[in-house]
Amino acid sequence: MNRELIERLSVITDEERQILSGPGQIDRTLYTEQSQLIIDSRKMLDQGKLIQIRPHTRFVHFPRHRHNYVEVIYMCQGQTTHIIDNNQVLLREGELLFLNQNAVQEILPAGREDIAVNFIILPEFFDTTFRMMGEDENILRDFLVDCLRQENSYGRYLHFKVADLLPAQNLVENMVWTLLNNQPSKRSINQFTMGLLLLQLVHHTDRLDTGAGDFDQQLIFKVLRYIDEHYRDGQLTQLAAALGFDVSWLSRAVKRLLGRTYKELLQIKRLNQAAFLLQTTRLPITDVCAAVGYDNTSYFHRIFRQHYEMSPREYRIRGAVPK
Repeated sequence: MNRELIERLSVITDEERQILSGPGQIDRTLYTEQSQLIIDSRKMLDQGKLIQIRPHTRFVHFPRHRHNYVEVIYMCQGQTTHIIDNNQVLLREGELLFLNQNAVQEILPAGREDIAVNFIILPEFFDTTFRMMGEDENILRDFLVDCLRQENSYGRYLHFKVADLLPAQNLVENMVWTLLNNQPSKRSINQFTMGLLLLQLVHHTDRLDTGAGDFDQQLIFKVLRYIDEHYRDGQLTQLAAALGFDVSWLSRAVKRLLGRTYKELLQIKRLNQAAFLLQTTRLPITDVCAAVGYDNTSYFHRIFRQHYEMSPREYRIRGAVPK
């Protein structure tokens, strides 16, 4: 990261000065008025703001807590250790950690040279980001977005090990610089920048840890990639054979890990792709139907209406946004 930004972020804050000279504990009143340690966005954000940054508080053990906002932590220099939902996460320089509102987090003390920046983000900030990502239908992307915006039984945090991914580093640094310098129109600038960042990260899931066991995590990504690449004619039996698993076992594993059956995931991908083609091409509806893997036009019309509550023709005319 730019040395000027590092120097500005490494200045010892008033809070850190009190920690160093006092009992060595956080002042809970800075974070919440509740008896439980749920860090309140009203304490962290100026009124009317959807996003703000603050340097990570060093020199102190931060006890178990939750947030009522989405938190993104970027490690500018050094490293920090986080315990999230009983998983230990070592966040190294250049890495990113996204936590949704249901993650339970604990942070071990950071030293003077361990510089991190916390993005405090209200969920509505991501509206523009999700619309940008919606231009490229991708069920794997939908899984990552779900981890961020709502309770998810599988993943409540995303740890991206992207220290060597220059586009991601540049985008994060741009957001830090824009917020530190209070640039005009910074909300829209940072919403678009966050969209570009997630579009970059979604193509690097080999650098992603979600806190699940390695086997389950890799299985999820293999299944979702297969659906993205073979949604027109991909069969569960073919996927099971390619992965070397019994088809019945794989069917149960998909349902357990993703909350939907393989058939449901395949149908969601096909319908999302159909909606995308209806909005971005002039293909006849019968050709759209065939392009996404349906050979029965009547069936396609019926399930499209069930999913989007309108016909494919109405959807094209209204210019509706997919669910």
